[in-house]
Amino acid sequence: MGRWIALLRGVNVNGITVRSAELAQLFRDLGFAEVRTVLASGNVCFEAEIGDTEAERAALKARIEGGLRERFGYEAWIVLVPHDALAEIIAGYPFEQDGEHHAYAVFVSTDQARDELLAGVPSGGSDESDAIERVAGGDGVVYWRAPRGASTDTAFSKHAGKVRFKATTTTRNLNTLRKML
Repeated sequence: MGRWIALLRGVNVNGITVRSAELAQLFRDLGFAEVRTVLASGNVCFEAEIGDTEAERAALKARIEGGLRERFGYEAWIVLVPHDALAEIIAGYPFEQDGEHHAYAVFVSTDQARDELLAGVPSGGSDESDAIERVAGGDGVVYWRAPRGASTDTAFSKHAGKVRFKATTTTRNLNTLRKML
């Protein structure tokens, strides 16, 4: 039995409401064990009996997305992360963490989506200490450090918020990710 994390994109915003209890019940109805939701932003930890091939992961992802579409009536898209990989993603965060910045991981569905996100990264200040925000690539993620209170106004936020990334990315704060471990 493998442990997994499903990160839903676009729930509890823009009129798409998915209550945590209903979300957890859907995962149980789909036959998954040890289901728990984390916060109200579409984070589900669960156990599933599948192998570790790309085809089996794709089938699991499609099964969950289909269940979400059917139950909640929206165009569902998720990122599926092996639970063990989550600790590595958190540990791989390359920037200093402090009280003045948010630490994010932008999960991507493909390497191409990650590369396109990184290709559009505007340059910061003259050195690291001058940068308003910081961005770096990782395995399946783009790490992002943004100033508290202004993260939606930064250049990277505007770039990552473009329609072309809607179906390929979802962002989580590292504090949220730690709650899933």
